[in-house]
Amino acid sequence: MREYLLTLCITAAVTYLLTGPVRKFAIVAGAMPEIRARDVHREPTPRLGGIAMFFGLCAGLLVADHLTNLNQVFETSNEPRALLSGAALIWLIGVLDDKFEIDALIKLGGQMIAAGVMVVQGLTILWLPIPGVGSVALTQWQGTLLTVALVVITINAVNFVDGLDGLAAGMVCIAATAFFLYAYRIWYSYGIEAAAPATLFSAILMGMCLGFLPHNMHPARIFMGDSGSMLIGLVLAAGAISITGQVDPDALNLYAGSEKEAVHQTVPVYIPLLLPLTIIAVPAADLILAIVRRTWRGQSPFAADRGHLHHRLLEIGHSHSRAVLIMYFWSALIAFGALAYSVNSASMWIVLGVVFLSAIGLILLLLPRFTPRTPRWMERFVPPRYRRRGVVAVVAHGGASPAPATDEPALTDPADRTPVGSGVAGANGATALGARSRLLGDTDDPDLVGRSSTARRSGRP
Repeated sequence: MREYLLTLCITAAVTYLLTGPVRKFAIVAGAMPEIRARDVHREPTPRLGGIAMFFGLCAGLLVADHLTNLNQVFETSNEPRALLSGAALIWLIGVLDDKFEIDALIKLGGQMIAAGVMVVQGLTILWLPIPGVGSVALTQWQGTLLTVALVVITINAVNFVDGLDGLAAGMVCIAATAFFLYAYRIWYSYGIEAAAPATLFSAILMGMCLGFLPHNMHPARIFMGDSGSMLIGLVLAAGAISITGQVDPDALNLYAGSEKEAVHQTVPVYIPLLLPLTIIAVPAADLILAIVRRTWRGQSPFAADRGHLHHRLLEIGHSHSRAVLIMYFWSALIAFGALAYSVNSASMWIVLGVVFLSAIGLILLLLPRFTPRTPRWMERFVPPRYRRRGVVAVVAHGGASPAPATDEPALTDPADRTPVGSGVAGANGATALGARSRLLGDTDDPDLVGRSSTARRSGRP
């Protein structure tokens, strides 16, 4: 465990220290998205944060290769090299997209090629444990197609939720933490060496996200861009692929009997492994809802819009920070709930605990709908959001004249606000495949255009 923690800390430190210089480089290179009406941020913010995250990944793998226990992972498996090759390719495509806005089909092809590179070097699903059947061996083509599909889906699921400051990095960090605990348990408790690469990948992914988060929390000083969101999505998928279908159920020795019975009994253990979408359930749900919503309207599935889950949280009245924390809460509940269920699926307390926390999450989710209003005589002593709207009649020297209920300026009606959303695709990640507009004129807000033009002339990020 100490060597994993050391690798995590080195990865986080390298990512954190490099993010500042990368931000300056992004400003000089002009890798800054234009402000549009659906953006949450109000000033042009540099992207290319994925550069620092990639070098953090390289540092983590380099340190692990020189540690006594973790060095065995590199000697007995080619998976770390496969991960580095695929990550380098997807990172390069992301950097080019952050700067030059490459075509959506090119990005999709790059994602598939990166997955194929990992498959060629041995990072692939070999078989699947099927309940009631046993371990089903996959042919080379079946394993390749399943691996590529898993990588592409995970990359875009992560990228779809990268719409608020710190959202994607925090949610992936939560998923990586849960996955690390599971993989470490399989590797350490049961002595299954096939789980060691997945444990290493999860620790490094946690370090990448933790090192980048201080720069990316609201208000963000830099975005990870497609170079970062696609990278962490690929690393998360690689960890799941590394362990899925390579751990023999009989090797766990949890139950006596045939392999068929062992697979049937250990299904809860494999829930977080068969599909990483179980761990990143919130991004996956956002991805599916976005595709259904856009195709129902006759739009491209990769066309950016304002219907993501984080958009809806902002629309019902949550602040930026509170919306991010709510998404964190649901991600942690699902990820660690699945983890606890995999450890002891027979415990009713786990189910009741998940149900109770889900109820708390629903209350927090709907809290703005039930915002209490204070009496008028207390309005001067509470924040503006608790004050009543409108005017009251104030008697002044024998006459009645309308006056504001408080000394604060009247609150703006939500319908009058300029619609905002979660960001330019690839900058703070509306979609990994969607195209961005090169023209500032996409927005109909002249004030917004003026502010952005002034910011560019003054050289402010």
